[in-house]
Amino acid sequence: MRPAPRPLFSPEHEAFREQVRRFCEREVAPHHVAWEEAHGVPREVWRQAGENGLLCCWLPEALGGPGADLLFDFIVSEELGRAGATGPGFPLHSVIVAPYLAAHGTPALQQALLPAMVAGEKIAAIAMTEPGTGSDVAAIRTQARREGDHYVLNGQKTFITNGHNADIVVVACKTDPDQGAHGVSLLVVERGMEGFSRGRNLRKIGQHAQDTAELFFDSVRVPASHLLGEEGLGFKYLMQKLAQERLLVSVQCQARAEAALAWTVDYVKERKAFRQRVADFQNTRFKLAAVATDIAAGRAYCDQLIAQHLAGELDAVGAAAGKLWHSELLGRVTDECLQLFGGYGYMHEYPIARAFTDARIERIYAGTSEIMKEIVARDLLDDRKMP
Repeated sequence: MRPAPRPLFSPEHEAFREQVRRFCEREVAPHHVAWEEAHGVPREVWRQAGENGLLCCWLPEALGGPGADLLFDFIVSEELGRAGATGPGFPLHSVIVAPYLAAHGTPALQQALLPAMVAGEKIAAIAMTEPGTGSDVAAIRTQARREGDHYVLNGQKTFITNGHNADIVVVACKTDPDQGAHGVSLLVVERGMEGFSRGRNLRKIGQHAQDTAELFFDSVRVPASHLLGEEGLGFKYLMQKLAQERLLVSVQCQARAEAALAWTVDYVKERKAFRQRVADFQNTRFKLAAVATDIAAGRAYCDQLIAQHLAGELDAVGAAAGKLWHSELLGRVTDECLQLFGGYGYMHEYPIARAFTDARIERIYAGTSEIMKEIVARDLLDDRKMP
């Protein structure tokens, strides 16, 4: 199937895509297996990404960015997906964390952190999830008490992407524990602050090159100037940014599904069984046709979601539906494709095996599939929207 035109992207975008693709082929793909063994991506790769203009592309020049648009950052996400590279946490750094600083940081904090993030000199993470809360952000127990011109932060976070590499961590905490969601605030914790420590690099079933960590805050004194926005509005800020976060998951899942299909098509053309190519079996052709059709629908849906977001029209329900569909799509595609590899699909050295285990988390983080269904169902059954 020929790729459908993507009118969202200009010739400038496509020239940038070629630049990113060459970077991934040169600096990422050949080393990714070694990074999986090391359970982390070297910081030098982040600096190289910064030098090549791959980080925080959307940031305006006034904040130290190149002043491009969000499509450039989505291209970075797509090309990492095309390479099967789940280790470099560039998209979270650029598309999820940087917007909080740009929207709610003080001018001094922005100038201190954002240009360094663009350069890859400082790596960012966001810390919401706690051992006992999962997706329930309103139930977090990490607390920050105001003392003069500082907050004293205590608590624990887990499953934090970029956790070991991070120099900057946006931490969701309770500044008023009696107010539930209305007591949540966002504080920026920096590497080297006394009392801030990291636990083990978590061993996951997939995405082994990603440095996912536990974080601990033991009476960390965070300057009051590191509060993002207003006290007690952290939950509101998180909800405002969730649509973009969930759209990013759609973008990544779609790209990785396309890569899985491409690897499988190449494999079945070469692999022989019973004196013929695996591609010559009707079952193979039917399976690939169904997967390709699903992926084509996914591409059209994903680009529609991107267009809605760029126009300011993507709401929480639309983003949740997209995240649900694309994360489930990736799971189906990698499962079907792995089957066509036979026993070799179960071998870690084959990219389809890694893609299969890498894909499983997509239905869990940024809100589980069950929560996405609940968001869509609530909207669907809302009597106030009935004609």
